Amino acid sequence: MLEHGGGVRVAAAHFGIPPGAWLDLSTGINPLGWRAPLGEMPAAAWSRLPEVEDGLEQAAREYYGSAHLLPVAGSQAAIQVLPRLFSPARVAVVEPTYAEHAHAWRAAGHAVVGVALSDLGGDLEGFDGVVVVNPNNPTGRIVPRARLLDWHGRLAARGGWLVVDEAFMDSDPGESLTPHPPMAGLFVLRSLGKFFGLAGLRVGFLLALPEALEQARELLGPWGLSGPSRWLATRALRDRDWQAAARLSLRTRSRELVRLLDRHGLPVSGHTALFAWVATERSEEWWTEFGRNGILVRRFLRPGGVRFGLPGGEAEWRRLEGVLGALSGR
Repeated sequence: MLEHGGGVRVAAAHFGIPPGAWLDLSTGINPLGWRAPLGEMPAAAWSRLPEVEDGLEQAAREYYGSAHLLPVAGSQAAIQVLPRLFSPARVAVVEPTYAEHAHAWRAAGHAVVGVALSDLGGDLEGFDGVVVVNPNNPTGRIVPRARLLDWHGRLAARGGWLVVDEAFMDSDPGESLTPHPPMAGLFVLRSLGKFFGLAGLRVGFLLALPEALEQARELLGPWGLSGPSRWLATRALRDRDWQAAARLSLRTRSRELVRLLDRHGLPVSGHTALFAWVATERSEEWWTEFGRNGILVRRFLRPGGVRFGLPGGEAEWRRLEGVLGALSGR
């Protein structure tokens, strides 16, 4: 298993601080995510087997602006099934990025090459498929939609494919590929875990041509999402008022996080509305120092860096600022 954000219980055991005393900034999940009164959920959501076309697919089509999509158990399920749709091939993963992509393609027998974004243009002809996370996790880098469509066109012309993971795109969807008409060899992944703050539901979507979605559906098997997950996800996708307010709020809080880190000697190298990336070779040291103070951040060793998610309420902001002040004053 690869290391991920979260893991508060492991950190608690490591640092000797009870789990309930931690401020977890390691995941990039919206701490003020969408919520619905569970008392409104019909009993059938719990007692009956889940059924497709119960409203979830239509709500997702309207939200993403695409007629062709498949609900999956988080975008992680799509990451794991996509490599199984292809014969062993040579695949480029634009790095640094979310490590599960390269892991899944290698596990399925593909030859995976990590490629820097700056190097990919000239090397594109050497690959059958390309995988890019956009916005990137952890650096926050954005690849413009026009460039991605150019890559796709060049790959598809010889039977290749492009996979774009848009797990962090919801906060500012201007460069999203989801409204683009589906094309052969183009696969887009979305998730309700980050912007909506619903990581525990395990709801994501794979967008592609119908025949590719049917292949994925056959490999994943029936009942990929639970009834309660489908019911809640449908309502989150339809709540346009919450979505608009959340985008404004996240923009403001993201700017504040960048200013706060810069002010305390941790200059931000890149960010999205949900996290800030500080490039540093002292990532292990900073992770340890924050951990000793009960704040869990996400460390990266290659390349070196620390990713900070957003605090939630005012008390969490004050706590982060206090620890930053204490550490920068040393």
